Amino acid sequence: MYIIPAIDILNGKVVRLREGNYEQATFYDVTLEEMIEKYQSKGTEFIHIIDLNGAKGDFSNQKYLFDIINKTEMKVQYGGGVRSIDKVKELIDYGVHRIIVGTQAITNPDFLPELGKEICGKDQCSDQVVVAIDVLDEVIKYSGWMESSPVKLTQYIDRCLSLGFFRFLCTDINKDGKLGGTAVDLYRKLLDHSPFIKLIASGGISSMNDIYELQDIKVESCVIGKAIYENHISIDEIKDFNLKALISF
Repeated sequence: MYIIPAIDILNGKVVRLREGNYEQATFYDVTLEEMIEKYQSKGTEFIHIIDLNGAKGDFSNQKYLFDIINKTEMKVQYGGGVRSIDKVKELIDYGVHRIIVGTQAITNPDFLPELGKEICGKDQCSDQVVVAIDVLDEVIKYSGWMESSPVKLTQYIDRCLSLGFFRFLCTDINKDGKLGGTAVDLYRKLLDHSPFIKLIASGGISSMNDIYELQDIKVESCVIGKAIYENHISIDEIKDFNLKALISF
């Protein structure tokens, strides 16, 4: 398992939300460039960038984000308003390593099959596409966590697998931004159902103990944001963990 530091951007600023609520945003006095430089200098390979404006259909951050992404050697996992195949292709052309898809994959039954033909015919789906699953009490939420899907969680995973997608970013909304611990039971349930999925855990991670719990149940990786900004987990600890994970791998 490895750790992917997260940077959320709202109106060009580094920010963290609580339970996805834009009205409960904490802004940090640091730039995206500064955060990427910190992680890169500590040997981190992946960075997780979410365009919170893009998630609402506002792509005013995009040129700024793309200019920075083009300058970094880090592999970028990117999400926020990716709701068309053309957008996925655009992001790949700009050098994004992995693209996160969420709402469109749930609401448009043709999206993932078409994406599989267009993108995954060239490369492994898991290498370029991550399917986001945002969960509240085991109900899949979408459209900024405002809408609920009638599709059961495990059924949705099975459908994605049948289409060739097997890397998932799962966020427990109840945990997100609270630093109250991660959703180990939820992730264990998903891995028991589908042991071969590549699962990225997100939400609530507050300490290295949470990281070790996730490692024990064999999630592929985890995303950490607020715990870093609030000094619960240091960048040095992330570096050490990832180096050990690389050596053991």
